[in-house]
Amino acid sequence: MAGTFSQLYIQVVFAVQNRACTIHASWEDDLYKYISGIIRNKEQKVLAINGMPDHIHIFINMKPSCCLSDLVREVKKASTEFIRSKNFTSTKFSWQEGYGAFSYGYSQIDSVVKYIMNQKHHHRKLTFREEYLSLLAKFEVEFDHKYVFDWRKED
Repeated sequence: MAGTFSQLYIQVVFAVQNRACTIHASWEDDLYKYISGIIRNKEQKVLAINGMPDHIHIFINMKPSCCLSDLVREVKKASTEFIRSKNFTSTKFSWQEGYGAFSYGYSQIDSVVKYIMNQKHHHRKLTFREEYLSLLAKFEVEFDHKYVFDWRKED
């Protein structure tokens, strides 16, 4: 059979350094558009992007030739430079190390898009920590709590 055919759907989740609530509503759309552009320029398709002041979710339809870790590294690096160049924050902005990546099937696309686009609604009842730990549990990802982000002491 000639050619490569695939449907790979990945939700990527990562947080602001120290989970600071730095992403402000006044510029989050600009950030999401910029990140979407980075991903499109890497020939991948953004299905949904949204987040909260302390973290972001990106749902991507990926080609198998794309290296996810390289893509996330580029998104974090370029978006950090973008935020700093626009002086969106009065403090030095950076993303935390690491990220979560969770795969889905074709039949789950609509529900994942809705989940991501409703971030602000469901975070009224659920903290980012609770959300992230539930994703790790749902996908049966083994982890050591001391390496799951840099949770602030009040958590």
